[in-house]
Amino acid sequence: MDALVLFPQKHTASVVSIPTPTPGPGEVLIRIHAVAVNPVDQIYFDDPIAAQEKRVLGVDFAGEVMSRHGELDGVEDRRAISGERVAGFVQGANSVNDLPGAFAQYVAAPYDLLWSIPATLSYEEACTVSMCALTAAQAIFPRFGLPGPFFTPEDVSHPEPSTGTQEQGGDREDVVNVLINGSSTSLGYYAAQLIHIAASTSNRKFRLIGTARPSKHAFLAAAPYSYNHLFDYSDASWPRKVRDATGGVGVHYALDTISERDTVAKVHSTLNASGKYHVFRGQDGGMFRTADLSIKPVCGTVWEGLGNVVDYGGGLVFPAPPAARAFAVKFFEWLSSGVNDGTGNVVLQPNPVRKMPGGLERIVPDSFSLLSGLVSVRSAAGKENEGEVEEHMRPISGEKLVYTVE
Repeated sequence: MDALVLFPQKHTASVVSIPTPTPGPGEVLIRIHAVAVNPVDQIYFDDPIAAQEKRVLGVDFAGEVMSRHGELDGVEDRRAISGERVAGFVQGANSVNDLPGAFAQYVAAPYDLLWSIPATLSYEEACTVSMCALTAAQAIFPRFGLPGPFFTPEDVSHPEPSTGTQEQGGDREDVVNVLINGSSTSLGYYAAQLIHIAASTSNRKFRLIGTARPSKHAFLAAAPYSYNHLFDYSDASWPRKVRDATGGVGVHYALDTISERDTVAKVHSTLNASGKYHVFRGQDGGMFRTADLSIKPVCGTVWEGLGNVVDYGGGLVFPAPPAARAFAVKFFEWLSSGVNDGTGNVVLQPNPVRKMPGGLERIVPDSFSLLSGLVSVRSAAGKENEGEVEEHMRPISGEKLVYTVE
């Protein structure tokens, strides 16, 4: 098969022919129809940590089940049956330990870490969901402890988020204040939808507050994101405005989807005294400090949901807790629910898609150049270059870069 292969020692990547994988126990072979490009794909291409001679790049994919391992014979789960349209993600070259990548014509993956694609979604739309949606879900549910249809906190019998009270029109209103910094990122799109899921499950009132470019505010105020308050992230006073929007109570839960430089401290300044916030980059990559912050951020790695120990080299190793994989299995079953119950409902709306021209061979020169550097730097450069480049190479703004795999 053709695959986009990273040669770590040479810091190069190219499309080459390699053996088609064979599914192992619990796995199916998927013919890939579309892949989405994520910033993490570019990060570990530009600064490889893989130690092998070559590794297949790529994380997010969507395609069709072609065959399965013999031990799955008799398994009636539709994700283990040939012809099923499925989506999922793998780790690619984002670790030292050798794991499969998605930028290829085929991939072998555990069937229970896939989700069935409703007929209303294209492969290109479906491939934008898996990794970012699970990243957001891990933060909101097991790490924050909010309830969902696929997660019930074990330490309380009736989950209720901790809230403050405030006076509004003479009545006391109990509201859960949630901030998503970087609301128009891929991660932000899924986080907003999942916050509404948590609100519905807990039967509590949530106030959703976001930061984004003003040009995105109308889009984010509408369903399925339905923000209550939106502020311009380039306005230095946005943290104060966020606190004002909570009536002075402060934010109970915050997700910093940017997690770069001063964004972490700004998000921290919006918190309630007992608030929690989640970052999505390490301090080295994000260039931020938390030593002087009274509330330490929650963090984790999405890869633990795949059930693999993750070795980043230099002694940095993340375990594979069984609970993390079990959560991922339930989450992907939930994503499949519209197909399984025959309604065809889409439980999460996919990211807006920018379909990129060419195939696997264009990922490095086109998409990786668009994703290079910090998000804040890309945004600033993008404003300067708007209108001066080819349409598919315009600055990224709330879209996922997607390729069709022929």
